[in-house]
Amino acid sequence: MQANMDNKPLLQAVPIDGNSLSFEELELISVDHAPIELTEESKARVQRCREYVDKVISQNQIVYGLTTGFGKFSTVTIPPENIAELQLNLIRSHAVNVGEPYSEVITRAIMLLRINVLAKGHSGIRLQTLEALIEMLNKRVHPLIPMRGSVGASGDLSPLSHLALVLIGEGEALYQGQRMSGAEAMRAAGITPVVLEAKEGLALNNGTQVMAAIGALAVIDLERLAQQADMIAAMSIDALLGTPCAFDELVHQLRPHPGQLASAANIRNLLENSKLRASHLNCGNVQDAYSLRCSPQVHGAVRDAIAYAKGVIGIELNSATDNPLIFPEEDKVISGGNFHGEPLAIALDVLAIAASELASISERRIEQILNPALNRGLTPFLANRPGIDSGYMIAQLTAASVVSENKVLSHPASVDSIPTSANQEDHVSMGSVSAIKLIQILKNIRTALGIELMIASSALDQRGIESSLALESVKHALRAEIPALEKDRILYPDINAAIEFLTSNRALELIKQAGIEIN
Repeated sequence: MQANMDNKPLLQAVPIDGNSLSFEELELISVDHAPIELTEESKARVQRCREYVDKVISQNQIVYGLTTGFGKFSTVTIPPENIAELQLNLIRSHAVNVGEPYSEVITRAIMLLRINVLAKGHSGIRLQTLEALIEMLNKRVHPLIPMRGSVGASGDLSPLSHLALVLIGEGEALYQGQRMSGAEAMRAAGITPVVLEAKEGLALNNGTQVMAAIGALAVIDLERLAQQADMIAAMSIDALLGTPCAFDELVHQLRPHPGQLASAANIRNLLENSKLRASHLNCGNVQDAYSLRCSPQVHGAVRDAIAYAKGVIGIELNSATDNPLIFPEEDKVISGGNFHGEPLAIALDVLAIAASELASISERRIEQILNPALNRGLTPFLANRPGIDSGYMIAQLTAASVVSENKVLSHPASVDSIPTSANQEDHVSMGSVSAIKLIQILKNIRTALGIELMIASSALDQRGIESSLALESVKHALRAEIPALEKDRILYPDINAAIEFLTSNRALELIKQAGIEIN
């Protein structure tokens, strides 16, 4: 089997048809660089749609975006000799995003989703143009797409224009890890830049694929973070000699929210057969602080919000969101509003609000472990020499800081609207702002959970009695990355190591190997 540039076995090409892309396939293509290819059915639809566009233009019909200007200029009819120039000007004039570029993974997801929309056969693009975009993705020519500038009105016009710039041999790109001009990247990859024809510029930059890509990757990330949050909560509960009564299935069946049921089952299963738990069964503790016993209710509510957002984004992955939409069989070109980002904007804001609670409750469990008035016999701040050593005292401040930042970032962007384009776009979603905020919120959540994981593991060490097999296996794997804190040392490398440990998802694999199915 051949190997790719990462010396990994080549993955089988994922078929793209515009209608069946899954979250799993999106991750495989965006993260693992699996190649893609159009299905024969999709090729036929794209060609049929393009033939219809050519017919409309040859008949000199007045159709928005094909023979007219855009936005407020929709009343301006474009002469046939200027139609190709119109498409080029559209991409150049709309590429106005600023700031740091999106990561390679997000950029690949954006490219994939744009390809998938075009593969539906309702956008009017030529097959050769679509195949050039596919070649860019497969050969890893990644356009540099600055993060800020979209208002989520006609979808993500501006960032998608930066994507299209490289397709036409302009703009900037990353190729084999090197930043270069779009022309240089296309030449190095052996791809011929596209000369746009009628409707193609609009087909490339009109839609919600930036918001949808970030949202889809966030859902994938958050599903795993929710599982890891349950695992870390179980470690903290065991380290604090918590009672398992609150996780009894009888309790949760009387309030059967799906997320709550799953979270309670995870914590219950992870604590099963813990020797530490068995050591204090008759201690008289009947209930714990809310951050411990209400973990399933809080984590579960987050899980249910993730499920809602996944449903919205899952629909969006395979939706046509450009304008106008072309229906060759019905002999119609319809100017509508599928590009409006409101469904995604609201879903992304809900994700931001809900997901932030994973970090908020995590920081409160950290307080329970470190506070000598609450931690049931552990040393203050887990310091071996309290007073001489500060232990994890200041690590909590980092957790508190990112939790506070999340409170600010969780303010919904979708409740705002600034009219643009001379009031043609008089209500916009601001969904890209929702998406950008969510990227940072996810980083902050992983930071808080990483700190709790590190501290809960140290607290279990201090107890000196083994927890469950699953939790012990996670703790031992973490210890290979982060040695026990015998005395004060610089902690930020430990925090970064804990974050990386969670990012790798190794803990979830270890739990599975220990025979625990975590939902």
